[in-house]
Formats: sequence, structure tokens, C-alpha cells
Amino acid sequence: MGTHDGLHDRGRALEEEYFRRKDQELIAKLRARAASEEAQRALGASTGVVDPEVLHELLALGFTPETVALLPLMPVLQVAWAEGGVTPVERMLIEKLATTRGIVPGSPADAQLMDWLANKPAGDVFAGASRLIRALLASGSDVVANLTADDLVDYCEKVASASGGIFGLIGRISPEEKVLLGSIADDLRGRKA
Repeated sequence: MGTHDGLHDRGRALEEEYFRRKDQELIAKLRARAASEEAQRALGASTGVVDPEVLHELLALGFTPETVALLPLMPVLQVAWAEGGVTPVERMLIEKLATTRGIVPGSPADAQLMDWLANKPAGDVFAGASRLIRALLASGSDVVANLTADDLVDYCEKVASASGGIFGLIGRISPEEKVLLGSIADDLRGRKA
């Protein structure tokens, strides 16, 4: 009987351990869901956006209530990175735009911007930005206050021409930047490319 009782006890212990792990996994999932919902509420409060799909996408791209003010700068950053790096002149223009948009030096948004000026953001951040900006423009969000799609396109063009396109000729926009500018303009204005 001793061996049978030992196997039974061992089986029960394994079963209890299995259910304990399942309970911990469930608790972790519930906490993650609650944290995600709280993050969406906070982002919604800071942007004025109520559409859960837009809020979810903003979070998925890494934007927080502290950094969402950078969203309108994404097309400008994309243009700056179009030729493989951000030049000092492009950097200066982007930092100036950030300051006029209320990005405070030393803030989390400023730290994120400095990182994006040094390290190219992931492609999915650029890919989703224009659609999200368009949604914020349509909603009248404070994040895009005093901006239009045309304003953003104009600023993209300034950045594109700042460092010169072909052979560094100032005011020249490279063919790659022209294609990108057209795509950004279409995306921001809601036109099909």
C-alpha cells in the first residue's frame, strides 16, 4: 500500500501544481488586460479619442499619454530618415517643430524623440502613423490642435529640402523623398495612392 499511496500523493501534487500554474497564468492575463484597459483609458483621456481601435493601435505602436504628442511628427521623421539618416539641419527643424508642438526638453516625449532622431523608428510605427494622425485630425484631438494635413505635408517638404537631395544641393528633393512625400500627403489627406 505504501507505493500506491506514494504514487497517489505524487499524482495529486502534480495535479495541484498544474492547477496552481493555470491559476497564475489566468491571474497574469487578467492583470495584463486590466493594465491594457487602464492604459487605453489614460491615452483616451490625454488625446480626447474614444475609438478603442485607434487607442489600441496607438498603444501597440508604443505611444503613451506622455509621448502621443510625437505622433504628428512621425511623417516628418519618416522624411528625415528617407535617405538613411537624419542630417543636422533636419534634426534642427524637427526639434523646432517639437518645441512649437509643446514637447518640453527632458520630458518623456523629448527623450523618445531624441531616440528616434538617433535610431530609426520601426517601419510599423511609420506605417500606422498617417492613418492615426488622420483619425486624430478628424476627431479634433488636442494632439493635433492647430494642425492640418496640409501643414504636416508642408513641414515634411521643408525637411526634405533642408539637406538637399541630389549631390547635397540645398532645396533639391531626392526622387525617393518625392515618392515618400506623395505617399504621406495621400495618407494624411485620406486619398488612395
